[in-house]
Amino acid sequence: MNNIGRILLSKTSLSGNYYSYLSKKKKKKKKEMMKKKKTKKDCEKRKRSRESNNNMVQKLYDTCKQVFANGKAGYIPPPADIQRLTSVLDSLEPKDIRFTAPSLEFSSRSPGTKEAPLVTYIKLHECNKFSIGIFYLPPSGVIPLHNHPGMTVFSKLLAGTMHAKSYDWVKDHDHKFIHCKGREQQESGMRLAKVHVDAELSAPCNTSVLFPESGGNLHCFKALTHCILLDVLGPPYSESEGRHCTYYQPYSYDMISFSDVKKMEVKEDETRYAWLEERNEQFLVLGGSYDGPTIKI
Repeated sequence: MNNIGRILLSKTSLSGNYYSYLSKKKKKKKKEMMKKKKTKKDCEKRKRSRESNNNMVQKLYDTCKQVFANGKAGYIPPPADIQRLTSVLDSLEPKDIRFTAPSLEFSSRSPGTKEAPLVTYIKLHECNKFSIGIFYLPPSGVIPLHNHPGMTVFSKLLAGTMHAKSYDWVKDHDHKFIHCKGREQQESGMRLAKVHVDAELSAPCNTSVLFPESGGNLHCFKALTHCILLDVLGPPYSESEGRHCTYYQPYSYDMISFSDVKKMEVKEDETRYAWLEERNEQFLVLGGSYDGPTIKI
């Protein structure tokens, strides 16, 4: 009996050790699986982080959201915020947006016409505080002279060469009587403006910033080559809030004179000034779809 008991006891001990070994093995395997799962999760997290860091459009959106968080009409971001947003725009390249130029079949006017080819606009984002959009201008494409009431605007030429001209209104002057090519106009809707920029721009170049009442609030562009222009408006145009986009026609000093020059005290070079008259015509653009990196709102 004693021998049998000892044998049974030995078997029981072996069995217990065997199950203990399986349990440890199972725990070890589970631990290894958990470790692999955690490693995989960390890898995916790092991958998402890299993708987020590489998504410059997302970075632009996030920066705009912060810079224009309290933005209303007439709001000018503090210098540090302007510098921060400018820095993001300056680092942008066409590849970051994965931009594909629209077919010239759709962006050009009929052959033989004198009209400028149509410009394409692609909206990346728009809310009541800011908007981000891309203009594609084929050669000779024009964005006519227009204003930005109560707005701060960042413009970044991503590709191409264009001619840019901008103006700011001249304040505190009397222009009740204007003589233009032999005809008198009283309160004609014309206003005197001072030229801020009149230059040719080629990418890569620095971001330009205009403000509600300075920095070239009225501007126009003419493409000399295929151009990609990115615009950030804060706040955007809004008919309901009275921020209308108005277009203008410039007239130079040699075409127009005014009756009371002394009151205006214009002492600088006269060629730096122009009379701007409102235009009733609208600016037609082609609508394009955005197929670039996803923006997480």
